[in-house]
Amino acid sequence: MSEKLSRPKGRARRLAGSVSAVVLLVLLVGLSACQTSGPSDITGSLGDTAEATPAPADPRRDIATFHERVRANPKDTDAALKYARALRATGQRAQAVAVMEQAVLAQPSNKALLAGYGRALADNGNFQQAFDVLGRAHTPEDPDWRILSAQGAVLDQLDRHDEARQYYASALKIVPDDPSVLSNLGLSYLLSKDLPKAEETLRRARERAPGDMRVRTNLAVVVGLQGRQADAENIMKADLPPEEGSANVAALKRLLARRDASRADADKIPVAASRRD
Repeated sequence: MSEKLSRPKGRARRLAGSVSAVVLLVLLVGLSACQTSGPSDITGSLGDTAEATPAPADPRRDIATFHERVRANPKDTDAALKYARALRATGQRAQAVAVMEQAVLAQPSNKALLAGYGRALADNGNFQQAFDVLGRAHTPEDPDWRILSAQGAVLDQLDRHDEARQYYASALKIVPDDPSVLSNLGLSYLLSKDLPKAEETLRRARERAPGDMRVRTNLAVVVGLQGRQADAENIMKADLPPEEGSANVAALKRLLARRDASRADADKIPVAASRRD
């Protein structure tokens, strides 16, 4: 039997992946709610502020501190959340999942712990499990808009964009025009390649949070992906000291160059030869 590998389908998958390569686990990179001094990638939010735990100033010190507290009292909810967050801040995502899993086993109905566990799972790439756990962290009678937004972010990672936007819409009914939810919604449109809609939504987010570097970066990348490089650079350096603005522009160029490299790889896909089994 003769079988011919289909180039168009393979090429389409690569081209679709070019946006994902720039997004680089969009919505799940740099998940803390704190603002950064410069862009590291396109970033969204899983609503860590719902944990009421500020980003650790010294995560390695916090790891030691809260590890001891959790060991002394496995039911210390605050310590478990802060311990897991410090682990995530240092890139120890699998360990953060293990910490939250143990905490939830000790208190299976604790919604704060379920929320933290869901975020840790999402940060580790366990998207379907994260979605299921986050669904247990609040109820339809008492919805948490941060968790709704986080669920949307996870659904976007599962390529379920229409469903994701329903969750963002529910969150926005509770907190109209919240910039973190709008930013996630804008990235959802980016993932489905609706760049004009992504830009429109991210501009709304920036109007409401002009100092949020994640929103600024996301908007600049969407503008740059549409070929308006100068506009994108102006967004990145607006209202900033020259040195900081230049650093942000350089970071933006690296992000867009990553996109161009992904496109180039897609263009180099060879035509597969026919073969006989």
